[in-house]
Amino acid sequence: MRNRSFRWFIGLLFLILLSASPLRAQQQSSTDLRNEIQALTETVKEMQKDLQEIKTLLQSGKPVAPPQNVVLDLSNKPSQGDATAKLTLVEFSDFQCPFCGRHVRDTAPQIDKEYVKTGKLRHVFLNYPLESMHNAAFKAAEATNCAAEQGKYWEMNHRLFDNQNKLEPLRPHAEAIGLDVQKFDECMNSGRQAAAIRLNIAEAQKAGVSGTPTFFLAYTDPKSSTIKTVRRLTGAQPFAAFQAEINKLLAEEPAAPEQKGSQN
Repeated sequence: MRNRSFRWFIGLLFLILLSASPLRAQQQSSTDLRNEIQALTETVKEMQKDLQEIKTLLQSGKPVAPPQNVVLDLSNKPSQGDATAKLTLVEFSDFQCPFCGRHVRDTAPQIDKEYVKTGKLRHVFLNYPLESMHNAAFKAAEATNCAAEQGKYWEMNHRLFDNQNKLEPLRPHAEAIGLDVQKFDECMNSGRQAAAIRLNIAEAQKAGVSGTPTFFLAYTDPKSSTIKTVRRLTGAQPFAAFQAEINKLLAEEPAAPEQKGSQN
């Protein structure tokens, strides 16, 4: 049945091709027509292959649920807000991701005004450049860390999100925020910040992050650089979604930490 449908589809496409331009078909040699039909056939085969892969993926069963209550190490990670705030919001993001840009434009300012600036929330940013899709994202992440060496991490972070469609070259962004560009170039050329980005990626993968932006909420432990996540939000959700989860956790008391000895 499938083969008959395929042959019928090819025949239909062939008839459309002939009826759409009869004069051209008459002028073409039989070899040219055979070549066009062969190319069309190969295209349809590729389309069928792609559709079959999608069908297999959808029929493979329910997706594996991401791990819950993961522990994240936030030592030496860029943050905004009071280090002793009751809650910590961890953001995994990609400078080339349009949904990440939407969050930064539409939702982040409200979170900052309502919770970060009022001392209720600490915001921590971790890089998760999706290198297979966004070829400029990894170097952009390095650029923010190189800017941090000169005390201007957040200036570069905001600058790159404001210029997502023209991330490269990165040097003009360094100039725009007032960096010593020679020191910036030296940092970028050395590649010394790449390892820190790889550590961010490892944290994301450990937490089961599969796309950006992804957010985790946790109760802050002022005595530890690690947190145990209690909520996960995925995608560029509206402020109301964050507001509901944050307010719920602010109204609750965190569970007492398990006594398993001191952490290094």
